[in-house]
Amino acid sequence: VQLQASGGGLVQAGGSLRLSCTSSSRYAMGWFRQAPGKERNFVAAISHSGASTEYADSVKGRVTIFSDSAKNTIYLQINDLKPEDTAVYYCTADSRWHHMVHSIIYPSTATPDYWGQGTQVTVSS
Repeated sequence: VQLQASGGGLVQAGGSLRLSCTSSSRYAMGWFRQAPGKERNFVAAISHSGASTEYADSVKGRVTIFSDSAKNTIYLQINDLKPEDTAVYYCTADSRWHHMVHSIIYPSTATPDYWGQGTQVTVSS
């Protein structure tokens, strides 16, 4: 499975950004992020049908994940960006939604099967 992410960049605090990720297969997909010197954390995920979504508590209300199934593409809309959103954002995919959810709930024991190359988001204060 190949994942191609795009949309990162430098944004001022309070601004918005939309990341996109295209998969070569129609799988459950999601986003994780890793800030410098910190652990990688879950951000949001969406089932292959788009019917189910999960969000990290830290981003609820500011982040929306949605998909275009015809294009095997997901989008992550981030509003009201904060400096603490600065991180490399990784697109992930998994053929099993329950495994994606398991990796969210138990990050020390499971990770999504496929990972993209990451896209840098930098938020200036």
